[in-house]
Amino acid sequence: QVQLVESGGGLVQPGGSLRLSCAASASIFSGNAMRWYRQAPGKQRVLVATITSGGSTNYGDSVKGRFTISRDNARNTVYLQMNTLKPEDTAVYYCNVVGTGLWGQGTQVTVSS
Repeated sequence: QVQLVESGGGLVQPGGSLRLSCAASASIFSGNAMRWYRQAPGKQRVLVATITSGGSTNYGDSVKGRFTISRDNARNTVYLQMNTLKPEDTAVYYCNVVGTGLWGQGTQVTVSS
């Protein structure tokens, strides 16, 4: 069964850090670019970061310099390291296999004091 499972969300104070993980089935991870999106309450889902199968990365303007996307091909897992978190980073974060309609269930990130 094809699966994407996110984890690592939680409540963190402004300025703190979290690392999100997205574990994928091997059949969909290998050779595919992966993305992280986020959706804040009442807003549309927006692209946060992309990583190609070769490891090239791209970021949304609002997270550049604070977030880092990476992948471990041996573990079929993509990560999102989030540093210097701000209240406006509060959202449900989703991973996606680029070019497919495959999404995980999402993980909640709340940045609040």
